[in-house]
Amino acid sequence: MADQFSSSVEFGLNLSKRIYHGKGSAPAPVPAMSRSPEGYLPSAPMCYAVISEPETVDNPDIRSYQPYVLGRCEPPALIPLQLHGVAMEVECCLDTAFVTVTGRWRVHCVTASSACDCQLAIPMGEQGSLLGVEVDDSGRSYHTEFISLKDEKDKQKVAKAKDGYFLKSQIYTIKIPQFKGGSIFSVKIRWSQKILFHDGEFSLNVPFCFPSYTIPVGRKISKKEKIFLKVNSGAATEVLCKATSHPLKGLMRQAGKLSLSYEAEVQAWSSTDFSFSYTVSSSDLVGGVLLQSPFLRDFDEREIFCMYLYPGNSQDRKVFKKDVVFIVDMSASMKGSPLENTKNALLASLSQLNAQDKFNIIAFSGEVYLMSPAMEAATEEAISNAAKWVETTFNANGGTNIMLPLTQVILSC
Repeated sequence: MADQFSSSVEFGLNLSKRIYHGKGSAPAPVPAMSRSPEGYLPSAPMCYAVISEPETVDNPDIRSYQPYVLGRCEPPALIPLQLHGVAMEVECCLDTAFVTVTGRWRVHCVTASSACDCQLAIPMGEQGSLLGVEVDDSGRSYHTEFISLKDEKDKQKVAKAKDGYFLKSQIYTIKIPQFKGGSIFSVKIRWSQKILFHDGEFSLNVPFCFPSYTIPVGRKISKKEKIFLKVNSGAATEVLCKATSHPLKGLMRQAGKLSLSYEAEVQAWSSTDFSFSYTVSSSDLVGGVLLQSPFLRDFDEREIFCMYLYPGNSQDRKVFKKDVVFIVDMSASMKGSPLENTKNALLASLSQLNAQDKFNIIAFSGEVYLMSPAMEAATEEAISNAAKWVETTFNANGGTNIMLPLTQVILSC
């Protein structure tokens, strides 16, 4: 599927060479496709014109009077649209980043008397999860909705969801219907992704590398690029910036919080991913619960909570005896790498327990599965038995009822 998408983009770029951009104007040369069949996959949020009738391809402002093209494009060609402005907001909360990218796109490749569907492609960072898409086209608007198959009325919407799918891991694409040639529309995309932690340093990488063929040609416009970054470490200590890909300026600095921004009028759009790394210095144990309310205009109204604990930097603190209950979601949404990654993390955590510690594992979907009716001492034999239980029990299927395992934990305490 990814290689077909990439081939359609290559075909679309070749087809767009028919477009006349005016005297003295020419688009940036298209880079040669790599040997990989996925050479034209998006490296930033992108919009494409879906072209089935090649005769509709032309400048909506200046007719080029190219020779008539016979036939149809099967599968349809994908011509990358021109980007007229982009802004990104990133909110880092503990180990998760909430990303919002807003872009203005112009259908520069279709005659003013024609219209076409557009394809939106969204590459996301580590363990990315799409939260929502909003599209505004001069009075018309669209937005995504979360569909629950338990609700009978929502089953009628499932057929409409067929135009959205993953090209490959972390790249989602969705079709948006009918835009007129020459029109400009805005797209707001929201997703979450994980912040990596290694050797005491947090690091974030967001796909934000736009190819040269998204730069507007022919019409002189102001190209503004904006980035706003907000960090909430959850600890009441200073956040120290270590490295950044873009020249960010400080807006606010408080204990455990940091706000930075970047805004510039550019000749070309960002040609590198947005990356940022930072440290949180603390010698004390810090913990708490983070509650994330739904975003403004979040039609799904999904709330998020996270319990966190920083161990601190002190190497002399005595390790206390622990009673640990691992609660693992193995519903259908965890199928594939999410559940495999969870297994690996769980087994790694078990290996770090001391002999005087006790543990138990509760897996859940629509039902609850207990490894043991009581807490187990973390002996080598118990950990080995737990690993076997995990391998035989962890199969992703069913719904998600988190109240069942939480109630079980409360009753066993």
